[in-house]
Amino acid sequence: MSTIDVRNDRNLSMLMDFYELTMSNGYFQKGLKDCIVYFDVFYRKNPDNAGFAIAAGLEQIIDYITNLRFTKSNIDFLRSKGIFSEEFLDYLLNFKFTGSIFAIPEGTPVFPYEPILTVKAKAIEAQLLETMVLVTINHQSLIATKANRIVRAAKGRAVLEFGARRCQGYDGAIYGARAAYIGGVAGTATTIADEVFGVPAAGTMAHSWIQLFGDEYIAFENYARLYPDNCIVLIDTYNIMNSGLPNAIKLSKEVLEPMGKRLKGVRIDSGDIAYLSKKCRKILDAEGLQDCKIIASNSLDEYLISDLLNQGAQIDTFGVGERLVTAKSEPVFGGVYKLAAIEIDGKIIPRIKISENVEKVTNPGFKQVWRLVDKSTGVPKADVITLQDEIIDDTKPYTIFDPIHTWKKKKITDFTAKKLQKPIFIDGKCVYDMPTLEEIRNYSKEQLSLFWLEIKRFYNPHQYFVDLSQKLWDCKNEMIKKYSVK
Repeated sequence: MSTIDVRNDRNLSMLMDFYELTMSNGYFQKGLKDCIVYFDVFYRKNPDNAGFAIAAGLEQIIDYITNLRFTKSNIDFLRSKGIFSEEFLDYLLNFKFTGSIFAIPEGTPVFPYEPILTVKAKAIEAQLLETMVLVTINHQSLIATKANRIVRAAKGRAVLEFGARRCQGYDGAIYGARAAYIGGVAGTATTIADEVFGVPAAGTMAHSWIQLFGDEYIAFENYARLYPDNCIVLIDTYNIMNSGLPNAIKLSKEVLEPMGKRLKGVRIDSGDIAYLSKKCRKILDAEGLQDCKIIASNSLDEYLISDLLNQGAQIDTFGVGERLVTAKSEPVFGGVYKLAAIEIDGKIIPRIKISENVEKVTNPGFKQVWRLVDKSTGVPKADVITLQDEIIDDTKPYTIFDPIHTWKKKKITDFTAKKLQKPIFIDGKCVYDMPTLEEIRNYSKEQLSLFWLEIKRFYNPHQYFVDLSQKLWDCKNEMIKKYSVK
């Protein structure tokens, strides 16, 4: 984890929906505060109609739970509402999380309805985590997923995250940069993300630098003499072909090369980027500047980047701003926090939410997610959601079936069954060895490389199999029958 507290000593314990407090007070008054409950965090639909999402945000959840406390001023505020018992307020003043959490590691490709995170805890403890857990997973998983789409569209070219100034607040910028790095971007323009998380920060100049000097070439020259080892100039302040590019070439010949340095790049931030990049590349090559990179920015996303490359654009690096770090095309991940079971006399009793909207019917019980991986290739074949006490025996064939269209069946052979959820907290103690951000990023890249290309299509991706075990499916259907209106 980072050694710098990005929260700036903010106490985020009150970052919760007010109903979490009213319900918790009710649990306390009704003698249910010690009832053990199980909540799942999952989502129902991949953003952008994609084939998968990428789990992210676990490190911040660990940090939040580790530091979760209610101060005297918090308690005084709650007392002023006039609806909470003094006994409950005293309980909050001495609050400490004592439950257990199981989660899928950050960077893992995940799919709808899979429990990304499961909380097993006393009722009040579990209820009070809801908002912070959701806001963290929803935000970072959304941005990591979007970033990965953009990185894949760039086909090996570097992508930099440039969107801080248009984020929904500074936390969106800071944690958005972190999540984008998990998704595969090479760096960020957001300096604090480098200081806190080690996401490589980079930047050159804005149009204001050139405007301030009044003369484009003088502006370039002053910058080059300050930063000769990494000189990248912005060439579209006035006119790219008549001014910006000629001045960049002149700068290289008259200032940098006599110093033994090379012009590292030119950046285009407006105009017909495909056309301009091809023209610039031809001229730069003719001038002996084949190693000079062309960087493009200006409201890019995965679709525009794909179109640019299909048009033969000569771009080496893409700077992507608000459409990445706000996930502009679909800015809601849609993760939910649902009760799945309770304990009575040590026995786990499943709970279910039923709806006329089929997609809103929950999977009951304390569960685990398994990934069935081909032994010879390492390619994931399917995921299976089971009850926690089930074991998938990978020494013999295993039949999966579609939970809705149950006649669709497939026999899986020659596979290894891997549990996706890992213990994070056990009885209030963090037992998870949190990897570095670089390790998370590399792990995500490695895991995604194993999946079929068809799942990674931008349009109409292949639907990856995520099925329920027979035991879980039977449990769910029995509960549907039990609670259906007669």
